[in-house]
Amino acid sequence: MQSITIETLVAAPTDKAWDYYTLPEHITQWNFADPSWHCPSAENDLRVGGKYKARMEAKDGSFGFDFETTYTEVDKHKKIVYVIGDGRKVEVLFQPKGDSTNVKIIFDAENQNSLELQKNGWQAILDNYAKYTGSN
Repeated sequence: MQSITIETLVAAPTDKAWDYYTLPEHITQWNFADPSWHCPSAENDLRVGGKYKARMEAKDGSFGFDFETTYTEVDKHKKIVYVIGDGRKVEVLFQPKGDSTNVKIIFDAENQNSLELQKNGWQAILDNYAKYTGSN
């Protein structure tokens, strides 16, 4: 299985970057790739064996889906590893860079969409996260 890597520099210290990435009240503010979408709900049981679930929907109600995962590794403020419902693995790394935090995501590609489309979609969501986190 091919993996894809994306990353961003967040204008926030690592503890804030971690909280904004993992707390449902923040996830719902940034977890979408396009302004015509939103994330109306999110649940997060951040522990090994715990579940993450986010609802992603088009604002016009034309389409939506649940993104669900199970955590396999959690190292607070450093690393999160989870498995998506279809068996693909995702690793999220937090690295302090002065007053900022580099966030890198390495994920297994799926077979339905092009690698470029997948990378661009995940990167758009990560960019929304960085913008939201750095401005709040």
